[in-house]
Amino acid sequence: MNPVNVISLGCAQYSLQEPTIIPTVRAQTQIQKVQASQREPDVIYVTTPQEIVDEMLELASLTKNDVIYDLGSGDGRIPITAAQRYNARGVGIDINPKRIKQANANARSSGVTNRVKFLQQDLFTSDMSEATVVTLEGQPELNLKLRPQLLEQLKPGTRIVSYAFDMGEWKPNRVVQTKRGTRIYLWVVPEEIPANVRSNILENSSEFAPGYIHLINRLRMNNDVEEFEDIN
Repeated sequence: MNPVNVISLGCAQYSLQEPTIIPTVRAQTQIQKVQASQREPDVIYVTTPQEIVDEMLELASLTKNDVIYDLGSGDGRIPITAAQRYNARGVGIDINPKRIKQANANARSSGVTNRVKFLQQDLFTSDMSEATVVTLEGQPELNLKLRPQLLEQLKPGTRIVSYAFDMGEWKPNRVVQTKRGTRIYLWVVPEEIPANVRSNILENSSEFAPGYIHLINRLRMNNDVEEFEDIN
């Protein structure tokens, strides 16, 4: 009789549930890069003049302790200037791989690669919660579309600076006129979202991405509390 080999498999347990996969930071970045590559830019790229960049950073009262996020960073001049002149840390986000390549080359030639980084991402899926300053150079529609995301992610006290365009019902804390005759707007994220902005966001909540559900629910809850207090 031939010997029989017996292999013990132990008491393995199996689950019919799908395994939970937690992506690493690198994997998440790669996913965002792929998603970004599948979308067209929201606006046509136009270089922001360096003198405007200087005025934007001055209005933001930038310091070495700040982390500045530039949304639609193009050739990278805003984060690079922030690093060179203020020793701040900068993050540029752009959906166009050509612009990211250009910005990285400019950072290398400027000697600030240790202070700045550029991410190829879709603005509307990016995490900017680390920012203490955010800069915008988009169109009015883009600013309004970003507004719920800014209010959802940014900490109170974070400064937002936009060149040329405002954010609708959200009134700026300050407006300055540039030497070119254009305007730069400054907002400081408040502890409480202004009532007129809150109402506008709720009225248009169906247009926003699922990522804003926490903000929408919080605003609705605040409205319910205020209405209850009015009744009583």
